[in-house]
Amino acid sequence: MSEFLQFIRLLQRNKLTLILVPIITVIVSYFLVQGLPDTYKTHARIATGLVDKTDQVITKSKDEQDSEIARKFESLMQMMKLKKIMDQVSYRLILNDLKSVKDSTWRAPVKELKNMSKADKAKAIALITSKYRKREELVLSNPYENSLNKIIVDMGYDADAIREKLTIYRTGAGDYINIDYEAENPDLAAFVVNTLCKEFIASNSSRIVENSRKTIDFLQKFLEQKQIALNGRMNTLRNFKIQNRVLNLNEMAKSIYGQMADFETRREVAEKEIISYTAAIKNIDSKFDPADRRYFESALVSINKDIVASKLALKDLNNKYVVSNFNPVVKRSLDSLQNKLTEQIAGASDKYIYNPMSAKQDLVTQKLTMEISLDLAKNSVNSIQGELNRLNRKFDGLVPNEARIQEYETGIDIASKEYIEALQRYNDASLEFSFPVYLNLIERALPGEVQASKKMVLIILSGVISFTFCVFVFFILYYLDKSIRYPIQLANAMERPVLGYLNKLESDSALNLSGAGGSNEKSLLLYKNLIRSIRYELDNEIEDPKIIAVTSLTSGVGKTPFVVGLAWAFSKINKTVLIIDGNFGHPAISTLNPDADLFVNFFKNESVIKASPGQITVLGNRGGDSSLLEISYDKQIQEKLTILKSRFDVILIETDPLSQMNKAKEWIAYTDKVVTVFSAGQTISEEDASKIQYLDSLDGKFAGWVLTNTGSMREQAGKVRKTVEA
Repeated sequence: MSEFLQFIRLLQRNKLTLILVPIITVIVSYFLVQGLPDTYKTHARIATGLVDKTDQVITKSKDEQDSEIARKFESLMQMMKLKKIMDQVSYRLILNDLKSVKDSTWRAPVKELKNMSKADKAKAIALITSKYRKREELVLSNPYENSLNKIIVDMGYDADAIREKLTIYRTGAGDYINIDYEAENPDLAAFVVNTLCKEFIASNSSRIVENSRKTIDFLQKFLEQKQIALNGRMNTLRNFKIQNRVLNLNEMAKSIYGQMADFETRREVAEKEIISYTAAIKNIDSKFDPADRRYFESALVSINKDIVASKLALKDLNNKYVVSNFNPVVKRSLDSLQNKLTEQIAGASDKYIYNPMSAKQDLVTQKLTMEISLDLAKNSVNSIQGELNRLNRKFDGLVPNEARIQEYETGIDIASKEYIEALQRYNDASLEFSFPVYLNLIERALPGEVQASKKMVLIILSGVISFTFCVFVFFILYYLDKSIRYPIQLANAMERPVLGYLNKLESDSALNLSGAGGSNEKSLLLYKNLIRSIRYELDNEIEDPKIIAVTSLTSGVGKTPFVVGLAWAFSKINKTVLIIDGNFGHPAISTLNPDADLFVNFFKNESVIKASPGQITVLGNRGGDSSLLEISYDKQIQEKLTILKSRFDVILIETDPLSQMNKAKEWIAYTDKVVTVFSAGQTISEEDASKIQYLDSLDGKFAGWVLTNTGSMREQAGKVRKTVEA
């Protein structure tokens, strides 16, 4: 808060500047804005079809997100500001000035345009018209085209000049793009906006058509590639099936697998029959005697031959029946031969010669029948096993074909999907190209209406800006200014109490011991009042008698007027006061009082000092490069000061500045209190740090700081303060 008040005081001191600078700025601005022409504003509107799709024949099934629509609007508005579009408007404007007579132009022609001959104008018109139709920019590296571009810029028709007064925006979430433009001529404003809209719509439409055509051409080529790839894969599969005689691999596998299962069943039946017939024949043989067997076989030799022949024929026919995959025609022949063999066996029974073993005739017949069946069964097993082996080899040959065919079919399926997707995209693109969505100028720009004058706003704004700038400059100066000007600043910087402050006097001689004033009576009166305040603080800190040393960080800070004034203030309360001029480097008090005794003589007992109440006594010095301990030794100094304290209530000693460290320290060692004087407007340097640290080490002996040479009497009047704590 205190820093803010200090800044306010700084502004108060410079209030004349804060008043004059804005006034001068306002006056200058007033004369400058009087020459500004009136402005006219026009408006146009373009429908995009991004939100309102009622006029579209084909719309997408899925609505777009608001963010995506906003991005498209932003893209369109940025495209409208492209230099390529602005150049088209610039060409139209300059062509109008080149082709028109003087009265039909919107702006006064520049010198270069005005001095052009008809031939030069015709040449310029031909070049700019060519650039306009081809939508090309002027080549600035070409001297002639660069000169034309300079004319366009000087006339204010260039892209930057147009964009400066152009406003393109979208209102809310609507479907429209609004275009506003300001110009000094209403017809010029309308022409610029309508031309801009026309060129932008044409450029956007051509871009849409060109992109759609490129898209369709690409998709058509892509579709043809996918169709060729699909046909190639299908032809590869077809050739593979032809080469490997594969009609339907799945049906062939099912048929072979069924045949294999049927043959395995037949083989199992035949194996069971072999086992059963073998066991039955073995049982019958066990019932026959060898003699009976010889009798029986001798009687049937011829018949048995026929039966054996029939068996062999039956075996061959049975193999043929199995190999033919059980052909019904072969089955009928097999059944016929089986019947014949049965008849031969029956004939053998009819020719049987009776013997005692005739009771076993049926067993013989059964044995023969079983032997035939056993032979048939054995032959069937071999034939069936051979056929199974053939079917297994054929089935094994189908496995690699199945893998290849599956690979080809998978490739065909992928290619088919790619082809269908490409076809779908091609159809969609063709459909969209047939019904494109173009921008539409639904509201043309009319000659603009005159706008409210901004002259007064500019004048007021100039005053406000100049005032703000001045305040900002003063703030920067205040922020960069590290000098101490107020007691509170001194207290904060030193972290020690400030006994008071003193205003600046005309000169050191403006205050004398009699209290008579100099040339500035009011300034002297304020100085005395402030001295009284400091005296009060020091008088209450320690009882009389007391020795007070007055020192400073540097010289020229106003110690002498302060010591003299403080002595005067103590004398006003009827105290005996002694001033000792201990400043050997600058004995100003001795100079003000040339008739005063020297304290050197007093230390040598060569003079006698008398004290009177309300009077001020001065002990001076001759100056020179000397110090207290060089004049006398410690014990004598203490004795002499004790004598002085017995005679005087207050002894004030002005010492050398602390820059002469040893000289000031010698005096401070014999004093009761130390007061340090600091001049307003000075800064605390790094060299002062050790001096301030020394004063802080004095602890109870250090009374505080006094700020001298402060501001004017008016600024300081009424602000006399008591001790200010950090």
